[in-house]
Amino acid sequence: MARTAAISRTTAETKITLSLDLDGQGRADVTTGLGFFDHMLTLLAGHSLFDLTIRCEGDLHVDGHHTVEDVGRALGTALQECLGDRRGIRRYGHAIIPMDEALATVAVDLGGRAACVFAVDFPVPVIGAFDVQLVEVFWESVAATAGANVHAVLHHGRNGHHIAEAVFKAAARALRVAVEADPRQPGIPSTKGTLTSK
Repeated sequence: MARTAAISRTTAETKITLSLDLDGQGRADVTTGLGFFDHMLTLLAGHSLFDLTIRCEGDLHVDGHHTVEDVGRALGTALQECLGDRRGIRRYGHAIIPMDEALATVAVDLGGRAACVFAVDFPVPVIGAFDVQLVEVFWESVAATAGANVHAVLHHGRNGHHIAEAVFKAAARALRVAVEADPRQPGIPSTKGTLTSK
């Protein structure tokens, strides 16, 4: 069964269309108006092997917050739709990724309960024109709407771009594992017999 979703989301702050295929080849076609964010989303697709298309028109005259937050919400919603009852998936995934001098770990649980712990400190407030606080905002939004636990930890790093890249790549690799089919567990991957957001 195809694990795909198409999301349209319009508010007074953003207009977003997004498509996601969990069993893709890592293709990305992303335009958000924020160049660095587009770069991170392209890395996310490439390392998760998800096919991802995003078009976002946001109130960038204010700042990038609404764009990043709402794209995260749309992606989390798409992930939720793709997974359905989450039957047969591995559910958990983690990855430790180096990016030059930076090293980050991300662990995810697609168990239906939303939480985000972001233990990542950036040495700079912006990367180009991109506010580094928005990296955490993005993953909080994904976790909230996907019903996922996302834990990100930076072990060390000095360059803001490298740190963000390590986090996105680690998250991508963790998600890639978590959504994979588990041949030993074809049912719901929970001793409760159900995965819910409650």
